[in-house]
Amino acid sequence: MTCEERKIAAVVGALIADAAAQPLHWNYKIDKLNNIIGDQKEIAFWEPSANPFYCRPTGSYSCYGDQSCVILKSLVSNNGLDVRSLQKSTYEFFGPNTDYDDKDNKEYESKSDVSKKVYPIKAGWRHASIKTFLKKYEEGLEDTGCDKDEQMDCVLRIVPVVALYAGRPDMLEKAESVIRVTQNSDTSVAVGLAAARILEQYILYGKKEDAIECVIEELSNPNRSNPQDLDKALAGQLRERRSSGLTEPYLVHSS
Repeated sequence: MTCEERKIAAVVGALIADAAAQPLHWNYKIDKLNNIIGDQKEIAFWEPSANPFYCRPTGSYSCYGDQSCVILKSLVSNNGLDVRSLQKSTYEFFGPNTDYDDKDNKEYESKSDVSKKVYPIKAGWRHASIKTFLKKYEEGLEDTGCDKDEQMDCVLRIVPVVALYAGRPDMLEKAESVIRVTQNSDTSVAVGLAAARILEQYILYGKKEDAIECVIEELSNPNRSNPQDLDKALAGQLRERRSSGLTEPYLVHSS
């Protein structure tokens, strides 16, 4: 594959994987999930939906995938990153009178709520960071990111950004700006940028055996671009997982 083909594969692959996993998304009780799947080997695009929080037509994206799509379209429409335009597009997609404007989702506060009869809702599930974003955007604030959210959104949001800016000196700067539109916590930014560094390695060089080692070295470099206070901790986590024989690092757990 060429570099351009790998860029396309990164974006398309992430979106297809999101849609494929959506019907089984957020099943935290492993025993229950195993009972649903049984001995089936093919579980992509599972029907009927067994998602305990929200139910969307098979093939639809989760809120993660929809965020990636909004970012992708904004990058294309503006020939690159325009933060103000991205904020506007995000509000228009996830805001009032959209598929994500659901009263039961608005009232949701904790995982224990999922036992209520209203769940799964028949709409898209607004993530906590999106809820904060909408509130701040409506208040006219320039900083629209959630200071407390540390979930997986940061990793999914950087995929189209890295695909466009891979190999450019401002890639991390662009990725950070996109993350901070909805997530402004130290953890989200650091994890998202570490993921961006990893993805860039594979986009630029293909199947690279030392990709993770290169990222660990970069995170440990005192002269690195876009330094974050948690970079050293992330480098240590990556190093630990590599020494344990895990080739695909999972930097953050979505809850």
